[in-house]
Amino acid sequence: MIRILLSGSNGKMGKVICNSVSNFPELEIVAGIDRNTACDKFPVYCSPENCEAEIDVIVDFSRPDALDGLLELAKLNKTPVIFCTTGYTKEQLEKMKEASREIPVFRSANMSIGINVVNSVLRNISAFLYSNYDIEIIEKHHNQKVDAPSGTAILLADTIRDSIPEETEYTYGRVGNSKREHKEIGIHAIRGGAIVGDHEVIFAGQGEVIEIKHSAISREVFAVGALKACEFMFGKGPGLYNMDDVIAEN
Repeated sequence: MIRILLSGSNGKMGKVICNSVSNFPELEIVAGIDRNTACDKFPVYCSPENCEAEIDVIVDFSRPDALDGLLELAKLNKTPVIFCTTGYTKEQLEKMKEASREIPVFRSANMSIGINVVNSVLRNISAFLYSNYDIEIIEKHHNQKVDAPSGTAILLADTIRDSIPEETEYTYGRVGNSKREHKEIGIHAIRGGAIVGDHEVIFAGQGEVIEIKHSAISREVFAVGALKACEFMFGKGPGLYNMDDVIAEN
């Protein structure tokens, strides 16, 4: 049995993971970390420093400011840690990279298998299409999401940019009277209601438009991806891992 410490256990995604773990017979959530410590299924600690549970893997669905404490706990116990949160700074991403020299570190801006398949498709087609198509990304999320654009939109944009040999630049939204330049990759964020997560990549040419879209209908898709990552990370050695590794193994 793989024993999970769930950071953000009483948050929206934490609760979805708790409900989904029963579909994974080799996994068990044995403890949580949350400011709200009320739970009748397992002990919940207010911080990583207070955690006394014996664990095999850490999953974080909380906030970027939890990073330092979780990395320290993971290094102390030589435990794989899976970061599913977005909104990290460049300095925090560098901390993950440094920690991955000592322990297994997994990070993905989106835990959905579908989004990561879309990302793989973009990696293969973007350079071919770029010469004759303008590229725009539109992402939509619920009105409580604090970071914009979404981590997933940046993930997709980075994949497109890294696939294109010519220099490109990001344009966030559009305002004013300037003409669009071909080197721009437009990124647009929409916030409203209870939208779980929509991402659309548009390749707009002179005679046709290609649209690649992913819609998350339920948060369960992110929970399933996170739990699959737990299975994947158990027993792994130091290194930096992501959803591409999970997909490749399956």
